[in-house]
Formats: sequence, C-alpha cells, structure tokens
Amino acid sequence: MGTGASLNAGERAASFARLEAETFDLVIIGGGITGAGIARDAALRGLSVALLEAQDYASGTSSRSSKMIHGGLRYLAQGDVALVRESASERQVLRRIAPHLARITPFVIPTTSLATQAKLRAALWSFEKMGAVPAAEQHEVWNLDELARREPHLRRDRLNGAVAYPEFLTDDARLTLANVRSAAAAGAAVLNHALVESLIEEGGCAVGLIARSTLVGEEKAARVRARVIVNAAGPWVDGVRALAAGDGDRRLAISKGIHIVLPRGVLPVASTLILRAPDKRNIFAVPRGDFTYLGTTDQFQAGVDYWPDIGRADVDYLLNATQAAMDVPAIRDQDIVSLWAGIRPLIGEAGKKAAEVSRKDEMWVGPSGVIAIAGGKLSAYRAMASRIVDAVVARLGRRTPTCLTADLPLPGGERVLDGDDRLDRLYGTEAAVIRAAGGDVAAEARHAVLHEGAATLEDYWVRRSARAWFDTDAGRAALAPAAEAMGRLLAWDDRRRATEIHHCLQLDRNSRRALSPDPGGE
Repeated sequence: MGTGASLNAGERAASFARLEAETFDLVIIGGGITGAGIARDAALRGLSVALLEAQDYASGTSSRSSKMIHGGLRYLAQGDVALVRESASERQVLRRIAPHLARITPFVIPTTSLATQAKLRAALWSFEKMGAVPAAEQHEVWNLDELARREPHLRRDRLNGAVAYPEFLTDDARLTLANVRSAAAAGAAVLNHALVESLIEEGGCAVGLIARSTLVGEEKAARVRARVIVNAAGPWVDGVRALAAGDGDRRLAISKGIHIVLPRGVLPVASTLILRAPDKRNIFAVPRGDFTYLGTTDQFQAGVDYWPDIGRADVDYLLNATQAAMDVPAIRDQDIVSLWAGIRPLIGEAGKKAAEVSRKDEMWVGPSGVIAIAGGKLSAYRAMASRIVDAVVARLGRRTPTCLTADLPLPGGERVLDGDDRLDRLYGTEAAVIRAAGGDVAAEARHAVLHEGAATLEDYWVRRSARAWFDTDAGRAALAPAAEAMGRLLAWDDRRRATEIHHCLQLDRNSRRALSPDPGGE
C-alpha cells in the first residue's frame, strides 16, 4: 500500500488495547487536517503518538471546505502578508508530496476596467513572488474575445476582460486521511469513532485521558497516558478545553458556509470562476468532473454541529448571484445534485464580520498544560503542524530531526499519474489497487474498510468516495452495494445494513429541507 499504513476497521479492539497499554509522548485530540498533520509530523520525527477522533477522520470542517489549496489572494488586501506567503509556498509543497490531491486549475477573475486589472496584476505579482510561482504558471490577462472563447456562458456586458492565474483543488477528506495513514505508517496509534470524554489530571497537570467508542454496539474504552496532549478539535476546541479545570472561557467564533453542487451541463464552466455577489463578496463556481459546485457563504452561527442546517436564504444567495453572472437557463432546486454546509473555527475578534476575521492560526496553553490550536487555513496545514510539533518537542526536552513532511510523499502521491479520471484523483497511485479489485463501488467500499478505517457507511459514502456530493443523485445508488460489501467485512446483519443506509438517506434528505419538493420525485 505504498507510503500509508492499512487501517483495518475490523481491528478496532487491538487499537483500543494498544492505547491502553502504552504511554505516548504525544496524544492528539481531533482527527481533522490539523490533528492529522501534527500526528504525521510528530511520528516522522520519532515521537510516540496517538491520534483520537470522536467521529470519523475529517468528519467536521476538514470535509466541508471549498476544497481549494490556494494562496488566499484576498488576505493580501487585508494585510495578512505572512499568511499569504505561507499559503502560497505551501501549495507547491503539497503539489510535490500529493500531486493527485493538488490539481492545478485556472482561477478566473472577471474585470470591469483597466484600473481593476492593474490593481489585480499588482497583487498577483506580489503573490507570485512570495509563493515562488514558476514563470510558466504566472498570471495572464484575457481580453473580452479570449474570455468569450474560454468561458462562453459568463455574462460579459459589463466586463472588459479577466485576469487568470493558477491555483489548486483538492479532496479535503482524502488529504486528511492520507496524513492519518502516513502517521500510522510512521508508528502512530490512530483511531476514529473514539470520543475523549475526560482528562486525567495529576497535580494540576493533564497526564492522560479517557476515550470511549461512539460506534453503535461497540462497548470499548481506553485510559490513555500522555506526556503532552494537543487539542486540535477544530470547532470543538473550546468544548475540549472545558474538560480541564479552569479552562472554560470561549476563544472561538464559529462561521458557517454552504456549497451547492450542480450538473456541469446546468452550469458549464471550464475554469474556476470568481463571481461578484450583490453584497460585493466573491463567490466561486468550480468544475469537478461532471459537476460544478458553488460556494460559499460566511455567517457566524451560535453552536457547533457535525451537520449544520442549510437555510433557504443561503441557497438563494448563491443561486441568485450565479444567475446574475452567468448566461444560463434558470437554475431550479430540482437541478441541485447535493449540498453541504461546514463550520469554520475562527479565532474570535470582537466587532468583525465572519468574512473579516483573520484565518491565522493561534496556539495557547491551558492551566493543565494542554496545548490548543485553532484557526488556520487548509492550504497551510502542514506548516501549522510543524510549529505545533516544534512546541511539543521543546516541552519534552527532546532532540529530534527537523520536520520531514515537506519532502516525503503522502499515500498515493509517490508519482504523478498520466491519467486523470475519478479514481486517479481520489486515490493517486493506489487507484490501481481499486481497479484490480473490480473498480466498482464494492471495491471502493472494501478498500475503505480494510485500508482506510471506514467503520460506517457514512464514512465511505461521504469521506472516502465523495459520492455523497459528486455523484449522480448524490450517490444514493451506491449505498446498497457499499453496505453489502462493508457488511461482509464488519459482520453487519440485514438490520444493521438497513440502518446504515437509512442514516445516509436521512442525511441527504436533511440537507435538502430548504429546497422546493421535486414534483416528479419522492
């Protein structure tokens, strides 16, 4: 299996036993991209590491992003030069270690005047210099004729052209999983569906924790000892902090964003288009295979939820802005393939709107010694993880190698593939394994259980295969064969398979509650 360990969901008892038996240099709470990146970095430096995730790897923010590895050009306008420099350079790192998860694509910003073009070009020159962008991939200006040729469905009546520059698209959940598997290959103990329900404190210091399975029917728990604990629980960071005595103040501001997936025939775009909404925010239309997805909104919300509600106002915001910018027939609710909403863990800044809050990461240490990390951008996850591991190593008083994650490939990223179909984009070099096993839904589902730690049908449908969002009819036809294949490996009876399918169908129905019913549907 190349550079990644096989995570067999049928061997969870052994994982709990190992967690109970060892004392780890570092225990990480949270299996999103931040926790996974920290685990990989620390394990490669020779630390003994455990990673615990309450639900599934990437089940929170790290599977609900806009799926972009980008330099954050808009943050340059906000003065966040350091953030832009780091994000821009990290794009090239990910391209090197996981080429299948860093797919280059033109980002196109339509312009209305020569002055706008000049301003954009000045920003992009700075951006390209900071990110060491190769000359062949630097921005270019399109006149109206070129724009019409490249993007014929974009309304051009108020435009004078566009500026195009390359950025990268990813599959955020599989990027997270790749880091988890790489960490495990380097010796880390990793376990999903394991909720940290309490900390163990001695003399006012956190020296361990108690984790309990969240899977139905699995009555397992472990008392895990740790020299250092890192809280990388994303939107749930404040909740984990509250487990420690005297660490209950609120640090995070939670923002929600939604995305809408349409058939590419309904919204034909060749590049990622940056579109101006009526409130002057930018939204985007992104091509992905047979689909185009729209995003995103950015509004504060009061609580945290694995499956945030999708409101009618947010749907209308994206559809109306898209309709105003694109010369296409009216987009109907019935055209929508799927929708998702995610929440962002931002560092609270009083008096600012969600879109104005910095995406910088921040680290702080609680009274019991637990290190917490929040904020940050998907693009810069690896650099952020390196800083946290540096702090852990200093706390331990160890001498370890420097960070190795910038050069060692992630699973599936050992070489650049000639092909570019769905399996290649999801699995990289491991796509050959799926094809050899039949290349169908059952092959993917078996692989998810035996090698990727998928313990529920949702794990496969949403985060291993992306079928919940990027498949015809939201991948509902894949649920039965996937449940059958997974059930054989995980000893599911007919009732359990039916329950797993019903749960996924209910998630899909819940995501559509704000939409008008399909007259010809169910």
